[in-house]
Amino acid sequence: MVVAGHEERVITEVAKQLFIGGEWRDPALGATFKVEDPSTGSVLCEVADAGTDDAFAALDAAVRVQPTWAKHPPRERGEILRRAYELLMQRQEDLALLMTLEMGKPVPEAKGEIAYAADFLRWFSEEAVRIEGGFSTAPNGQARFLIMRQPVGPSMLVTPWNFPMAMGTRKIGPAIAAGCTAILKPAQQTPLSALALAQILREAGLPEGVLSVLPTTDAGGVTEPLLRDGRIRKMSFTGSTGVGRKLLEQSSEQVLRTSLELGGNAPFLVFDDADLDAAVEGAMQAKMRNIGEACTAANRIYAQSGIAAEFSRRLSERMGQLRVGRGTEEGVQVGPLIDAKAREKVQHLVDDAVDRGARVMVGGGPDEGAGYFYRPTVLSDVPQEAELSDTEIFGPVAPVITFETEDEALADANDTEYGLVSYVYTSDLNRALRVSERLETGMVGLNQGIVSNPAAPFGGVKHSGLGREGGRVGIEEFLETKYIGIGGVD
Repeated sequence: MVVAGHEERVITEVAKQLFIGGEWRDPALGATFKVEDPSTGSVLCEVADAGTDDAFAALDAAVRVQPTWAKHPPRERGEILRRAYELLMQRQEDLALLMTLEMGKPVPEAKGEIAYAADFLRWFSEEAVRIEGGFSTAPNGQARFLIMRQPVGPSMLVTPWNFPMAMGTRKIGPAIAAGCTAILKPAQQTPLSALALAQILREAGLPEGVLSVLPTTDAGGVTEPLLRDGRIRKMSFTGSTGVGRKLLEQSSEQVLRTSLELGGNAPFLVFDDADLDAAVEGAMQAKMRNIGEACTAANRIYAQSGIAAEFSRRLSERMGQLRVGRGTEEGVQVGPLIDAKAREKVQHLVDDAVDRGARVMVGGGPDEGAGYFYRPTVLSDVPQEAELSDTEIFGPVAPVITFETEDEALADANDTEYGLVSYVYTSDLNRALRVSERLETGMVGLNQGIVSNPAAPFGGVKHSGLGREGGRVGIEEFLETKYIGIGGVD
């Protein structure tokens, strides 16, 4: 049980101003906005509300510092990230509590995110000194090719509320490692984790102006003018497909390098020959990570007819045992959804599925009392035409759909505009490879329910995004390739 005094302390210790050019400053218009605790509906604090003038002040700082930061020794860039990694891990308890208060996930899960977030800083601290070019001879032997890798330049980073620390480090880490300055716009619901990260990076020795952080209630007023300005050269966004399309359109005017990690509607395929215990455990991980508020969440669970009933029974039993409550309370496994609108959407999707013939095996409605809680839910006999079949649920609802053949499962799994991740459970090696190749997603969890790892490339196809984050390719998104042709070599 977290004591109230501890909660008050971690809130008080976080800066509430804008972070621009290495300084904490009030917004030009003096505006603030309230940060809410989704488990109670109460106000945690107020933070500075950035406007267009503040955005341009951050851009001016980023552009001014970019030439010197690009020349900064890669080893020193890496050491800054490494120190920040160590500080995150040292303050894991407080940072986890801070995240729980503003976002709702249980403290143990928030601690896991802090470790995950820190690992991006550690990974890219190592990648900073691995930026490689090349040298070769022209095929005709009359010239030489010199290939250089250079930072793309000032970058606009936009992060979501569901993983407020990890999505920040997943973007800031490679930008810093590559030698890019950056402006981070965190989600309105969760600015505190981003501001705490800025404090840590400053303490770790990040030079003034390399990073600015702009909490705001006017996302368009902050991001769009910068994307259209011409001095930003890279835009990286994680969030909904709808918003991603708008940002991609705005970025096209200046032909910006873009990375988009957008929505998902992950299929989870369980074949008759699967280890059911492992499949149920994997489904719990893939569905209930972050209260189901994850783009990687298993939103469409396809179980082959031979095991569908037993799988649904076991999954319902596990889901029904989960304890719902405020994330700071000991033993709580499921926190609140982010706001009332999110809970209303989840209820609408459940009601629509039930109206079309789905059966509620457990859950099916919100919890009573303060906060935006929704009971873990399993739906069986879900028809393919149910709205949740092609809509990202973003909540603790597991729809189970029965299938007969492999081809049927693949056709239904691929029948979506999204293509982020899919999951497959089978003990047949040939089927595992065959199905993984045919699934139209950027990632596949084969007999595992979690795919995210800082050392692996994260991203999707179709309307789930462009580019990759993490892994060796993560830093490539912040680098340009320059070719120098050298003639006159005998």
